[in-house]
Amino acid sequence: MDFIDAFLTVTLIHLLAAASPGPDFVMVSQQSLVRGKRAGLLCSLGIALGLSVHITYSSLGMAALVSESAFALSLLKYLAAAYLIWLGISGLRSRASGPDTALSNVHSASSLGLMAHGFICNALNPKAPLYFLSVFTLLITPLTPLWQILLLGGWMMLLQFGWFALVTLLLSRPAVRARFNAVGHWVDRVLGGVMLAFGAGLLLSDADSLRR
Repeated sequence: MDFIDAFLTVTLIHLLAAASPGPDFVMVSQQSLVRGKRAGLLCSLGIALGLSVHITYSSLGMAALVSESAFALSLLKYLAAAYLIWLGISGLRSRASGPDTALSNVHSASSLGLMAHGFICNALNPKAPLYFLSVFTLLITPLTPLWQILLLGGWMMLLQFGWFALVTLLLSRPAVRARFNAVGHWVDRVLGGVMLAFGAGLLLSDADSLRR
């Protein structure tokens, strides 16, 4: 596959993957609604940077080793499940707040902390090794130049950020947030429940695989 074909293929595949509902989407939605555009964009940037972890080990050929290692995948699942469950419980504990508290939420989280949340959420995704193994096997051969691998990887990160930045801009619009503020704690609880379900699903899937 030549570089132009690979570029177009990765654009289509990764946009579809980024748009599929998952923990990243829930996190960006939650941060955009609760803390506003700045928080959503910083979280989106952290998620995009988290892709660098998967791109690095995939380009080094380690994705196959990770995807075939039961121990590595189980460890990754447990770490991801624990993190998602913690986020879910935090959301479920959300309480109603007045305008002053809502305004303080906008400035309460540091830029580094918001980026770290996004980075960890993406980097711990246990489905990523299989996804990147499939994509890199399809697009890259031992003869592929390093600059092409870096360019494709950087483009995937840019696509990831672009999609979630769009989600942020839509959800952080004043009209949307004005409606959200009235029932914000309920939305936060629902999204927390979704995060908790993602974490529990990972634990249950790993338990099923061990029984087999």
